[in-house]
Amino acid sequence: MSDANTAVKFFRDLEPEDLRTLNVIEANMSRYRYIPEKTIPKLVGLAEQETQYRLARLDRFKLVFRWTGSYTGYRLNAAGYDCLAVNALVKAGILEAFGKPLGVGKEADVYDALTPENNRIAIKFHRLGRTSFRQTRRVRGYIAERRHISWLYQSRLAAEKEFQALRLLYPHGIALPEPLSQNRHVVAMGMIEGAELAAYKELPNPRTTLDEVLSNIRKAYVDACIIHADLSEYNILLKPNSHILIIDWPQYITRDHPSAERLLKRDIKNIVGFFRRKHKVKTKLEDALNYVKAN
Repeated sequence: MSDANTAVKFFRDLEPEDLRTLNVIEANMSRYRYIPEKTIPKLVGLAEQETQYRLARLDRFKLVFRWTGSYTGYRLNAAGYDCLAVNALVKAGILEAFGKPLGVGKEADVYDALTPENNRIAIKFHRLGRTSFRQTRRVRGYIAERRHISWLYQSRLAAEKEFQALRLLYPHGIALPEPLSQNRHVVAMGMIEGAELAAYKELPNPRTTLDEVLSNIRKAYVDACIIHADLSEYNILLKPNSHILIIDWPQYITRDHPSAERLLKRDIKNIVGFFRRKHKVKTKLEDALNYVKAN
């Protein structure tokens, strides 16, 4: 069972005292590798016996790590972190219920969900800890300058950066999910429908699809001064109406970034190369690059 599945399964069983205990453990993880069991009752404001009961429940629900060495201590795991983020989105009136998983990848889990108004949305749990720490630091600009950083906090930074990108881009009419809310490592966004371009053996009109992709890269670059910086056929979806949706923006950079020219060219090269290889649509890289950059 994935971390998100664990959180979804047990979230409704959590009582206010359980969530309070999780919050206290989270708040003290920067001070301790494992929060000492004997200090938690005072921190959470519960009697020792009540605290022991809460910790045992959280351990049974697999929402914390329990460590026994020179002392007994606790820290959040990914499922516990999920529960805190989900609770915040529920309290904010963003999230009412979960549906089926929409995708489970190396760096994120995405779920179908409902708002209290019964509108379908997507909930994305960032999971940067699934890749190696060295590789994550190498490719994530917002992490590279930090020497000591937990997997959970890495994922939170990724969610914050992606939500920031969506908020900057969405007003310009770019084909991406509507940003709704963000808490910790979770982003709530408009519904995601469709399959990756990479999954299609054939496209109804590949030239039209390529033109739409390039048009959106151009709008992001010219109107919002933003470059995706990790664009490929794996993060462009073709929706049921045959229009595209560009997802996965946590690596975005701005147009004045020192690597802007190189990364923009790489994005366009990836897309033009994909359409040439798989769909026999020939477009010169320089022509596509000039189109995207033209004011």
